[in-house]
Amino acid sequence: MASTTHAELFELLDITGEDAEECTALLATQPSEAVLFAVAAMEERLGTFPLDSIKADNASETVWIEALLRFSPTVHAYHLGLGISPEVSAASLADVGLQLRINRRVHGHFGLDTWAWLTLHMAGNLFRLGRLQFHLVRSSEEPNHSGAPTADQGWVLGVHIPEDGGLSPALVDASLAEAKLFFPRYFPDKPASAATCDSWMLDPYLAERLPGSNIASFARRFTVDRCSDAPTDAVYFTFRQRGIQDLDKLPRDTSLQRVVLERIDDGGTWQLGHGHLEL
Repeated sequence: MASTTHAELFELLDITGEDAEECTALLATQPSEAVLFAVAAMEERLGTFPLDSIKADNASETVWIEALLRFSPTVHAYHLGLGISPEVSAASLADVGLQLRINRRVHGHFGLDTWAWLTLHMAGNLFRLGRLQFHLVRSSEEPNHSGAPTADQGWVLGVHIPEDGGLSPALVDASLAEAKLFFPRYFPDKPASAATCDSWMLDPYLAERLPGSNIASFARRFTVDRCSDAPTDAVYFTFRQRGIQDLDKLPRDTSLQRVVLERIDDGGTWQLGHGHLEL
């Protein structure tokens, strides 16, 4: 990280305020063996298109925060070496700062309980293009009979939805259109003919209850292949609360908040919808 100042790094990763102060303190000393181990683990995966996050749960959040900070310039250089614009690289890596801010909202202090999610960005195959993030990976090798993409189709784009913005059809259209141009240009040997999404937003119950919403419009783009129980996801992504305790203390100001809580009140269970769409 010698060629990157703290100010440049924090601008790249969109780290601000108190989080920038805490990160400065982490970088003020030589990295520990644990941090170097975490950096090496990310370096080994760079350019390999992994599907899964790193699962080195024996290291602390603080270790992983420091490792992510120290390794990010390497990922940025990797992006630029592929010809990817500095703007797309920065937009992709800015999820580090966003996740630090979310952690502060959820827990009230500096930390990064989503550090494992960010190790996907550090492998160099997850990009933010407009409103959405796209994760280029080999398609699942699990057999299925639902019409979902299969292994012989090669590559797929996993779609993720950052929290910082609306989800209007126009924004989603623009993001998908950008992805259709971006990946063939920079990864021509890894053609992806389908996109997949695993999200509580694809739970059919949500579109039924809020049929005119932007979330429902987004969900209708996908063919839902299956659903799996995810009791806490809707609460976490709607309210940024871990677990489903003290639900009576949560606000019911919006139609989405009311739908999320009323389903649980009625004894229901939120699910992840696992869907796909053709590009």
